[in-house]
Amino acid sequence: FSQLASNIYSFACSLWNHHTDTFLQHICAGDEAAAINSLERTLLSLKVLRKLTVHGFAEPHWNAEVMRFLHSVFERLKQFLECSRSVRAENVCRDRLEKTIILFTKVLLDFLDQHPFSFTPLIQRSLEFAVSYVFTEAGEGIVFERFIVQCMNLIKMIVKNYAYKPSKNIEDSSPETLEAYKIKTAFFTYPTLMEICRRLVTHYFLLTQEELTMWEEDPEGFTVEETGGDSWKYSLRPCTEVLFIDIFHEYNQTLTPVLLEMLHNLQGPTNMEDTSAVLIKDAVYNAVGLAAYELFDSVDFDQWFKNQLLAELQVSHNRYKPIRRRVIWLVGQWISVKFKSDLRPVLYEAICNLLQDQDLVVSINNHLQSVLFSLNHCLPVDDFEFRTDQFLPYLESMFTLLFQLLQEVTQCDTKMHVLHVLSCVIERVNMQIQPYIGCLVQYLPLLWKQSEEHNMLRWAILTTLIHLVQGLGADSKNLYPFLLPVIQLSTDVCQPPHVYLLEDGLELWLVTLENSPCLTPELLRIFQNMSALLELSSENLKNCFKIINAYIFLSSSEFLQMYAADLCRSFCGLLKDLTTEGQVQVLKVVENVLKVNPGLGPQMFQPLLPSVFKGIIDGERYPVVMSTYLGIMGRVLLQNTRFFSLLLSQMACELGQEVDQILGNMIEMWVDRMDNITQPERRKLSALALLSLLPSLNSVIQDKFCGIINVSVEGLHDVMTEDPETRTYKDCMLMSIHFEEPKATEDEEPPTEQDKRKKMLALRDPVHSVSLQQFVYEKLKAQQELLGEQGFQALMETVDTEIVAQLQEFLQGF
Repeated sequence: FSQLASNIYSFACSLWNHHTDTFLQHICAGDEAAAINSLERTLLSLKVLRKLTVHGFAEPHWNAEVMRFLHSVFERLKQFLECSRSVRAENVCRDRLEKTIILFTKVLLDFLDQHPFSFTPLIQRSLEFAVSYVFTEAGEGIVFERFIVQCMNLIKMIVKNYAYKPSKNIEDSSPETLEAYKIKTAFFTYPTLMEICRRLVTHYFLLTQEELTMWEEDPEGFTVEETGGDSWKYSLRPCTEVLFIDIFHEYNQTLTPVLLEMLHNLQGPTNMEDTSAVLIKDAVYNAVGLAAYELFDSVDFDQWFKNQLLAELQVSHNRYKPIRRRVIWLVGQWISVKFKSDLRPVLYEAICNLLQDQDLVVSINNHLQSVLFSLNHCLPVDDFEFRTDQFLPYLESMFTLLFQLLQEVTQCDTKMHVLHVLSCVIERVNMQIQPYIGCLVQYLPLLWKQSEEHNMLRWAILTTLIHLVQGLGADSKNLYPFLLPVIQLSTDVCQPPHVYLLEDGLELWLVTLENSPCLTPELLRIFQNMSALLELSSENLKNCFKIINAYIFLSSSEFLQMYAADLCRSFCGLLKDLTTEGQVQVLKVVENVLKVNPGLGPQMFQPLLPSVFKGIIDGERYPVVMSTYLGIMGRVLLQNTRFFSLLLSQMACELGQEVDQILGNMIEMWVDRMDNITQPERRKLSALALLSLLPSLNSVIQDKFCGIINVSVEGLHDVMTEDPETRTYKDCMLMSIHFEEPKATEDEEPPTEQDKRKKMLALRDPVHSVSLQQFVYEKLKAQQELLGEQGFQALMETVDTEIVAQLQEFLQGF
């Protein structure tokens, strides 16, 4: 392409210049048909030049023709903008003319994006051009909204460009960076920055008459359009706000006094009859909200909130509603920056008052997104200032009002926003939401049905259901008639909506299982969706494995009898294709099966176990995989000796070796790779498993006796804690049936049903129910009785004397 660009660039430029000149001549002559014809050719040739210029040269600044073309863009833009004065708005030519003007700006933006250092000679001219048309009278009567957006994007890209920012240590910066930075600094003088800031706030931030009319006639539509309609990213308001944020961040020391002066001039009451004054205050408050992080040290927000903003929230005059809306939004901006926790109850009160405005549909929707924005910022989970006790007095009224809003609003975007805030409320107060959610539980099935064509609204409902299930705990089983069909649909890859709903559908499935008090036939039936999900091998696999584990903990026998064969087949296929992390996730499921069901588990997953055994004796090179292999084999060896013997015989047959040779290789590799095991539970399990081979007359086991004792002593070091008073040791992993966990504090989530199931399982697990100290003593005692004193001493002499001394210290008192 580079060669092609070099060969045709000159011709493309002359072609473009010819058609451009022809178009300008026809416009001057008033020949509209000919002008449109020439303009089409101008537009097409410019499209070609754009691609050639941006992508056809590795170092375009060395090509004089490329740079000449780029400089000519500014002159041509001026000519076309002047032409637009004489072309009527409804004219066909006008539409094509504006497209061409936008394409000129795209050439500059694309070139800046792809070749920032080649763009350096154009920085000064670009800034002069854009600032002149957008922030001075030069553009009056000729600029249009999309052109202003493009000019602002050009300024923003130059201001933010990392290629133009020197390192903190200037000597580390390249000459090209320093050159660009010098040009930028020379342009953005105090008067220029001040004028840009003032014009952004007092001109571009002002609500237009068109917006105010829309607000009156369709308040909900206005809030949706303003905060994220389809054309949002191309519209002027968000573009001006982003430019303001970027310039204020870059030049905050210069601009902070400018903005503070504007704010100072607005203190005190505002004349309700003066619409201009109201809109100016709205614009300045908007700027202070957008610059919250930069103004942290310059604004005492708590005092401002108490002394002025709170009172402004209570002004009910109809013409003051832009300020009420802006103030509550402003508070939302500052909450995470600087807002005392003690003031939150006052804020909750203010939000409740706004939500229960009598003129619900009109007035609330006028404030809706701002109120929800502020409330949402009060509730994020990572907010350390949030205190449940402060919020609880307002919980009932807040939840009731939000629910009323959910029913009143009609647009999907608004319903989604209300649902999101309701979800945050539920997540924050957890179980304490239970008295208030009956109405929501009854309404959600209706909303789900109504939203059949709106997958994003259904996604919001799924998120709400996740928090509802967590808040209801075991009582969430009452939702199953609605909940389970929702999970079924969301996680069925044959249903088109799964594209939007799968991730949250899996999350909902998981929390439903975690909070389920028992396994129902319907809950068991949904698992039919899992086989296809495992075949996807997508980023959702981790949640799929969590769901499988949740079924195992919930009711292993029932679940495994129905699905073990399918799961085993899926796992055998997955293990060939998955990454190391994915393989570990599969193996952990197998490990959990063996933990929950040591009797039947090994038989159900028998096809997987030979590869695990072989992985051990081959010395699997990934430590985390080896650790999981040893965890699985430890369960089989310790808890199902009969099956272990059968597996050993199978492996000897497959590998063409003696059983004792295979066993010896396995023990040797196990001892050698103990350092791969980092989890204390698995280390203790390894010690218990290897010790379970004793007592034995088998020469191979006796030959590996030293290694078995080494692993046992390592395990004792891991789990034994010394009582400082009695100087005796005890196994810290033992759990008593009467053991009571400390009660969860107010901010901690209460244990789920699955947490309780895991606790009961742990009580039966040898790792937590068998004393390693006692086990070591009993096995050594049995080996001694089997061999006699002399034979046992000979065996002990194969162990390092320091290890023997440590062992004797741990076994004092036996």
